[in-house]
Amino acid sequence: MKIPEILKRSSAKAVAFEFFPPRNEQTEGALRRTVSALASYNPLYASMTCGAGGTDYSRTNDAVDILLEHKQLVVMPHITCISVRSRTIKTILDAYKKLGIENIMALRGDIVSGPPGGGSQGCNFSFARDLVAFIKAYDHFAIGVAVYPEGHIEADSLQEDLDYAKEKIDAGADFAVTQMFFDNSYYYDFLKRARKRGINVPIMPGILPLTNIAKVREFASICKATIPRHIDKALSRFAGQPQEMEKVGIELTIRQCQDLTANGVKHLHFFTLNKASVMKEILDAII
Repeated sequence: MKIPEILKRSSAKAVAFEFFPPRNEQTEGALRRTVSALASYNPLYASMTCGAGGTDYSRTNDAVDILLEHKQLVVMPHITCISVRSRTIKTILDAYKKLGIENIMALRGDIVSGPPGGGSQGCNFSFARDLVAFIKAYDHFAIGVAVYPEGHIEADSLQEDLDYAKEKIDAGADFAVTQMFFDNSYYYDFLKRARKRGINVPIMPGILPLTNIAKVREFASICKATIPRHIDKALSRFAGQPQEMEKVGIELTIRQCQDLTANGVKHLHFFTLNKASVMKEILDAII
């Protein structure tokens, strides 16, 4: 089933999960255990990330197969397009269609050097909107895109970022998932600005569990996400005490989710980091 239809039908609180491909047999086992543990929460869908420039399409494809082992899951692979030729994207889409997949997350991806996805010569995609248009013309998949409550790190202004989000929607995107944010006011403000700009597709908040302040700072610096002072302070108190830090971080994440649902947000997209125990504790508190 296509995700826009799933979201339309789902009036109760519900969640979606994002996983990343394993790098070796050990992490593959961890992914399998995490997917099995979280599948029981009946997610709206399960997505699998992909690196830029085709750097890990094979690992992504193998990881997608792991998701497909759970017949009840609606699976959404990510496709990144920077430095990738259109024929490569078509081959990937053909393969996913044969597997019965009906949803794709279309992303530009981070700019990489070298030719792992085919090099820059002859490539047809400079921006995510180009990939969205290509997939739309393929005429099979529902298409998700990323949006940025605090603006993309490469955008000169919030307005420029919002204009580009509108271009992705106009190119054929059916729904959006936000980049991580830790202050819900950014999400609420983005929704208002997006609706005013004429973006009317579902926009799901992307939630990153707060379990490691060093990692959160790293992610935040890459994607231009603000870490509120009270969160940084609360987690930093437990430097060198990972279990205590994780406990506090989970509590903060639960509060964030509870505020979202209290304000009418029914569907949450979680960046799981392939951590089953963390996710289960959060989900048991909010569902």
